Amino acid sequence: MSDNAPIETPRESVSAEVHTDLQQKYDSTRRRLATLVENNRQLRADLDAASRNNRRMVDILNLTREEITDLKDSIADNAQPPFNFATVLEVHAGREHDPALELPSVARPSADVLFSGRKMRTHISPMLSSEAVTAGSEVLLDEAFSIVAVLGPNPTGDTGRVKELFDDNRLLVVGRSDDEHVVTRATELHDARLRVGDAVLVDYRSGFATQVLDVSDVQDVMLEEVPDATFDDIGGLGQQIGQIRDSVELPFLYPELYHEHHLQPPKGILLYGPPGTGKTLIAKAVAQSLTGRVDGVDHSYFLNIKGPELLNKYVGETERHIRTIFSRAREMASAGYPVVIFFDEMESLFRTRGSGTSSDVETTIVPQLLAEIDGVESLQNVIVIGASNREDMIDPAILRPGRLDVKIRVDRPDANGAQEIFGIYLTPEIPVHPNEVMQHGGAQAAVEHMIDQTVESLYARDRDNEFVEVTYQDGTVVVLYFADFVSGATIANIVDRAKRLAIKDYLDARTTDAHAAKGVKTSHLLQASSEEKAQQLDLPDTSAPQQWLRLAGHRGAQAIALRVLQNGQ
Repeated sequence: MSDNAPIETPRESVSAEVHTDLQQKYDSTRRRLATLVENNRQLRADLDAASRNNRRMVDILNLTREEITDLKDSIADNAQPPFNFATVLEVHAGREHDPALELPSVARPSADVLFSGRKMRTHISPMLSSEAVTAGSEVLLDEAFSIVAVLGPNPTGDTGRVKELFDDNRLLVVGRSDDEHVVTRATELHDARLRVGDAVLVDYRSGFATQVLDVSDVQDVMLEEVPDATFDDIGGLGQQIGQIRDSVELPFLYPELYHEHHLQPPKGILLYGPPGTGKTLIAKAVAQSLTGRVDGVDHSYFLNIKGPELLNKYVGETERHIRTIFSRAREMASAGYPVVIFFDEMESLFRTRGSGTSSDVETTIVPQLLAEIDGVESLQNVIVIGASNREDMIDPAILRPGRLDVKIRVDRPDANGAQEIFGIYLTPEIPVHPNEVMQHGGAQAAVEHMIDQTVESLYARDRDNEFVEVTYQDGTVVVLYFADFVSGATIANIVDRAKRLAIKDYLDARTTDAHAAKGVKTSHLLQASSEEKAQQLDLPDTSAPQQWLRLAGHRGAQAIALRVLQNGQ
């Protein structure tokens, strides 16, 4: 051993060993601590996963519990017996019971129902309001036959036509086979306005009418609204308007004088004449005039009957329509309002019986109309107006006095009448060409001049206005001019055609002159007249001259030939 080597003492040796041992323990402790921290982190992660799984399990359990509850409810509902349908006939409110006559349960709120063809009285569930149960409604019954639900009226059933109304909410209804039934209005129909001829939905088993159906075939052929036409809209028919006012308005203006003289107002008026002369317009103005002139009358009714649509292929249907129309008119007139029943093209419905010019439907339709006019039921405040181009084809029984006892011929306008009609359609309010205004010193004077020139051109009996040449059976040859075929409709068409010509000229002129003047000129009216004449030349029926002349309103000897003339050729 060297002298310089350190000498380890026993204490130092022990200290080193202790230090080494402590270091190892420290390192071991650190490793265990790190392991514990990692284990703790893993445990926390596992705990969080377990918590999430637990929440999911709770949600699944709650969902499963709800499904089990729904399943139990479904099983319980499926185990319930089925409900029964019934129709309520009458509802009985709760009342004090009479111990001597009935049990307390009888006095509870109840209802008489029709169930499976038998009538029975059943209770209304206390969970329902007894006011909700109404007569005519369909209800549900449980296994104890108590009312547990109100469904309302049955939306399906049979249809019927109201024939008569009773005061106690009952109706006389005609079914499909013309069988009559007395039924009761359902509660929903108590306040509804029902009229004879209306279609209703009927449950014949329970005897209730539950709904008004909008399928009234009578309504399809009848217009109840009052037209806005007045006598001021009619020109050239002053005499005819005076006659119809005397016949229609006087009984309403002076009823006491008619009563004093034991004079009955006319039941009907016939307006006859060639087409386009204003017959329909006069009939429309009648209802309006009664509303405006008669004291105490603030409303009137105008039943415009569409004749061809009134015809029905089924036997008895047309007659039923006529009955319904007059029944509706009596209903309206019972309140004191004037009612005008207007049959346009009357010859299409009421032709002469046995004439052989149509099918045999007139053999029953004509008597039905006569029965309505002359029947036991009064036609007070009801006026029948007929219009026809062929009055010779209407059954004479209708035209005799006491029925259509006032007959007014509405003829074609003369030159003065044509001026009145032109003045209705051609007024200073429409655009008049400035040249015309300047030339005649004002719009009114210009319009009057244009009308005079047009009427003079239309009614000139010269070679240019020759229209047809008629040869009669006795050999007489007569030339008829265009003026013999002018009507109010012709004049209205001429004015409309002139207005279109004025618009066209203005649009053409505006393409080259931005300040082009617009308005109707005399040349427009004269050109429109010429075009109207040219179109009318294709209308005469040369194969049946007598029939065509009769329809056009020309009477005379038997015509055997007809030749159309154009500018005298």
